[in-house]
Amino acid sequence: MILLHNARLVRRGQVVEGGWLTVADGLIAEVGDPHQGPASPSLSPSQDGGPGLERIDLAGHYLLPGFVDMHTHGGAGASFGAADADQVQIAADYHLSHGTTTLLASTVTSPLEDLERQLPVLADLTTEGVLAGIHLEGPYLSAARCGAHDPALLRSPEPGELARLLKAGRGAVRMVTLAPELDHALAAIRLLVERGVVPALGHTDATYTQTRDAIDAGARVATHSFNGMRPIDHREPGPMIAVMERDEVVLEVINDGVHVHPAVVRHLFSSVGTRRVALISDAMSAAGAPDGDYQLGPMTVTVTDGVARTPTSADGTPGGIAGSTITVWQALRNAVLEVGIPIGQAAVSASLTPARALGLADRIGSLKPGKDADLVVLDQALAVVAVVRKGRFFSAE
Repeated sequence: MILLHNARLVRRGQVVEGGWLTVADGLIAEVGDPHQGPASPSLSPSQDGGPGLERIDLAGHYLLPGFVDMHTHGGAGASFGAADADQVQIAADYHLSHGTTTLLASTVTSPLEDLERQLPVLADLTTEGVLAGIHLEGPYLSAARCGAHDPALLRSPEPGELARLLKAGRGAVRMVTLAPELDHALAAIRLLVERGVVPALGHTDATYTQTRDAIDAGARVATHSFNGMRPIDHREPGPMIAVMERDEVVLEVINDGVHVHPAVVRHLFSSVGTRRVALISDAMSAAGAPDGDYQLGPMTVTVTDGVARTPTSADGTPGGIAGSTITVWQALRNAVLEVGIPIGQAAVSASLTPARALGLADRIGSLKPGKDADLVVLDQALAVVAVVRKGRFFSAE
């Protein structure tokens, strides 16, 4: 058993000074608040705990639940779309070193045969516990809002074809992003709900009404809110107003200071609350790697000063933003330092909210006895000091 004490516990949206937590058999055993006592009575930090107890003084550092990234394409120069287990491991290890203890591998629009090669590799690593599942982003997206997805490869979500991809994923596909205005989209959303897969709305030119219809059919996530979406207009509210109005929808946001202005992120938090905002990375392979050219699916993107963009068009139009180069840790740090969200609330959006969206909140996402001992230790400057996954300590970058 391990006792982590003298910590600032980040729990239930608040910070508890002088808190402590015990870990046993990969699980959180007890959580203690100096004002309320332990969550269960068998041990307190003043007790010896026996010869098997390892005591670690956190010296007043923050202790948070491990981050949950529900939208990631790679990192450290490696891509989840490479259909290569070694690359997947490299990227997953990079995000783990920054506190992301639960990770979905996101694909990019590609030919169906390429996706069918990628999905079994990602499914195997889900079975091994490296990943928590797969997120299909494309090919069922709007050409008008395709972003870094190749418009020549986009298609309508015919349910039979979608079922074929889910079969290739062998039960590991947890979320699928699609544009609800496409032909067959509502049928595809209903199929996903039947299969226990989360339907997400993104890269869409949908109207307000089309978006509400998709939510009624079972859509529960807005993919990287504001980005790759019809903008808000006073006569046609579009998808963002529709998803913000519905309490059952979780709204992803890429909080890197590039994709969405901090003032807009602040407005999103104040409008829908931390329990509906999910901080994501949408990181591509260039996260944690030098500037240069990288592959994002079949497309080449260029990273300059940490910002990834598609190539400049023949008429000189600058390329669009193509994923990010951050981790969820950086998204949380930006939320606290740049947006002004208290760390307790930002931690909910980095952990519990995405865990709930994926149906994993019974195991992860908060500091609660019986849950996996997935933990992140941050210092007062919010730098990562230590990472714990299922009770095992990993090196922080």
